[in-house]
Amino acid sequence: MKEQKEIRLFVVDDNESLIGMLKDYFEDHQKIKIVKEAHNGEDAIKIMEKDSNFFDVLLLDLIMPKKDGIYVLEQMKSKKIEKPVVIGTSFNADETIQRVSGYNPKHFILKPFDMVDLENKLLDAVNYVSNSGSKINLYHNNLEISVTKLLHGLGVPSHIKGYQYIREGVMLMYENPDIVGAITKELYPEIANRYDTTVSRVERAIRHAIEVSWNRGDIDLMEEIFGHSVDYDRAKPTNSEFIVTVSDKLRLEFNNNKQKSH
Repeated sequence: MKEQKEIRLFVVDDNESLIGMLKDYFEDHQKIKIVKEAHNGEDAIKIMEKDSNFFDVLLLDLIMPKKDGIYVLEQMKSKKIEKPVVIGTSFNADETIQRVSGYNPKHFILKPFDMVDLENKLLDAVNYVSNSGSKINLYHNNLEISVTKLLHGLGVPSHIKGYQYIREGVMLMYENPDIVGAITKELYPEIANRYDTTVSRVERAIRHAIEVSWNRGDIDLMEEIFGHSVDYDRAKPTNSEFIVTVSDKLRLEFNNNKQKSH
């Protein structure tokens, strides 16, 4: 696969302060450069109609004035503007995700998003390879959104590194339940490898994230997931217990949803 020197990013979002944050973050980035911005779907399509070769990946908001993100996706499809799209949105209703998925975006990312997470998704979108063509892995994206919502409810702040590592760990555990007995030998090294860090840093960051969440999470949700262990006088769950319990909760929810849909 050819390595690109710089990935050109087109941002379409009506939140100008968010665009300002993105510009600050990617200003000196070695791989990603923001080349253009638009604040509504109508302007975005006009810009693309003039020349769609100026960008490599599109970061697209769904809810915007004049014309929304769905309009942009529809127009790109009808005009055969084939560029990878990452949907950045705070609107996560299942029907919307299902509808948007018909346009084959590469990723969904829920706002407020972590910049490192966004960066990884943009890089992945441009180098995206799938054995089943360009169709999005809807199951994976729904899982990712479910994990994100659950961790937000549990009070894990999205700006700390442990949040990323826990989310990755929960998804890995969900998809490979056999590694339940090999958290230190398999799960940590895999997370460390994906984030280019060390196993001990992964372990410490996850521990810190759990400690922070224990003081600020939704107590009802915590009791629902961790049962009577939500007691401030007793020990917090270990890293392994936290990841395994959250993963089991998600598996139970997904199985219930599957049964309801049949």
